[in-house]
Amino acid sequence: MTVDEIREFIKLATEADVAELEVQRGDDRVRISRGGKHQEIVYAAPPMGMPPIYAAPPPAAAGAPAHGAAPAAAEPPKEPGSDPNLTLVRSPIVGTFYEGPSPNAPPFVRVGERVQPGKVLCIIESMKLMNEIEAEVSGVIESKLVMNGQPVEYGEALFAIRPH
Repeated sequence: MTVDEIREFIKLATEADVAELEVQRGDDRVRISRGGKHQEIVYAAPPMGMPPIYAAPPPAAAGAPAHGAAPAAAEPPKEPGSDPNLTLVRSPIVGTFYEGPSPNAPPFVRVGERVQPGKVLCIIESMKLMNEIEAEVSGVIESKLVMNGQPVEYGEALFAIRPH
């Protein structure tokens, strides 16, 4: 792929207002993710068996636990109101939320725990890639806003942190 073709894909993603676009041609693959300070453009060799053009995967079927997650018994807490003292950690991508590194492992963080910048809070799985989401501020985890194994959208609040 040429740089001009990649620029056209960026323009297409912007005009169509899509959060993520991935295109594969032969051995070339480009992925464009838009949004906030987590913008990225990745150019790499394709994984085996990937379709030529694809976007973010559809959310998992309702009630189908993923990654060994137990089915949700109750609704997760809703996003806190406009409390100016809280910093919301938002998902930079569409994917599936996992609170720990594996199904039987303890969560990375718990409500009430103190965190520092760089501390892994969770994993968002997107297109078979595990993306660690890290704290950007130091503070105390005030609330976890999604449940383990739940599909999340781009920009969805995952945690509320009370900075200190």
